[in-house]
Amino acid sequence: MTAQNGRNMLIKIKEGQGAFVTAAGLRSKSIKFGAKTVDITHSESDEAWRELLPGGGVKSVEISGEGIFRDSASDALMRAAFFAQSAEVFQFIVPDFGIIEGPFLISALNYAGTYQGEASYEITMISAGKPMFSVL
Repeated sequence: MTAQNGRNMLIKIKEGQGAFVTAAGLRSKSIKFGAKTVDITHSESDEAWRELLPGGGVKSVEISGEGIFRDSASDALMRAAFFAQSAEVFQFIVPDFGIIEGPFLISALNYAGTYQGEASYEITMISAGKPMFSVL
């Protein structure tokens, strides 16, 4: 696999029952897959080595990004989802890898700005249900 341009990674939010809208001006994005483990070690475990339950833990996806305001429409969608604390349908597109789509809750939304600079924000979304993965 050749190196990919980071700007080609996209975070999109579904607008009501309509189409997906690219989230406002993200400059950096990341995705983290997680799976908690369930320790089932007991007194008869072979030489007291840890034993883990296969597939027994809680799975999650965390998507985060930071950027600048590109337009008021996508910013309004993100703000509304955060303040309502509603799970919205998002897509995270990674070129030559795939698309992760599903319900996510915005767990953090930070705004910042400098006196003579642009307004910026940071966002973190946590999966709020089972996401679907499709290969590109």
